[in-house]
Amino acid sequence: MSHPFEVLQDKCRTLRLAETAKELPAFLREAESKNWTYHELVHELLSYEINCREIKNTEKRMKWAEFPDKLTFDTYDLKEQSAVGEKQLNILKELNWIEEYFTLIMMGPTGAGKTHLSIALGIHAVERGYQVSFTSMNQLMYILKTREYINKSKIRYNRIIGSDLIIIDDVMYMTYESQEANLFFQFIYEIYDKAAFILTSNKGPGEWGKFLGDPTLTTAILDRLLHRSEILTFDKEADSIRMKYRKALFDISPVES
Repeated sequence: MSHPFEVLQDKCRTLRLAETAKELPAFLREAESKNWTYHELVHELLSYEINCREIKNTEKRMKWAEFPDKLTFDTYDLKEQSAVGEKQLNILKELNWIEEYFTLIMMGPTGAGKTHLSIALGIHAVERGYQVSFTSMNQLMYILKTREYINKSKIRYNRIIGSDLIIIDDVMYMTYESQEANLFFQFIYEIYDKAAFILTSNKGPGEWGKFLGDPTLTTAILDRLLHRSEILTFDKEADSIRMKYRKALFDISPVES
């Protein structure tokens, strides 16, 4: 004969309340010891299930985002850069710009903290329930060129276009062929007014035409990306943050003979 707990657990699993089923015995024992009302017990059970589902969904969104590193605001020092102040950062953290399909262009030299800030905002958005995709420009081009015949690229592409926020790192890092420029335009055209963007680049938008090789196409792309946008310019004179905090393999202090 099944224990009453087990019967209730089976019913929970039938209703797809998997996490509640696992913890049901503990909840019932606690309810008896603390004299919970039926209302309190039901509230605790449902709150637990909802919380577990939110955690799992966040973990899934984090996995799908494909961040290269877990860089958060906890390790981001505003004093290391001049692109945003505390007030501006707090506005960005509110994430209203995602709902308004804004484009944030983070422009500046390598190592200035652009990628760190973009990932921190992306992780923050994931934790607030948004679907986010992170990709480099080169990775995106590969996905666009191969999505028709490589299943992994197709899956990744569908996740990207289904995202609320798309982060593209190292935009216009190299020169692209006309076919690639056309694919990028088609991608922007399809996503326009459906997602927000964060673009990091060491080149200003005015220079992008040189890398796409088609001024008309570049104008069409920029027209969509800059329609609602904010450009964050990182100090060109600042030292590379990566170099400042780099780890050394060898002690650089002089060796006494």
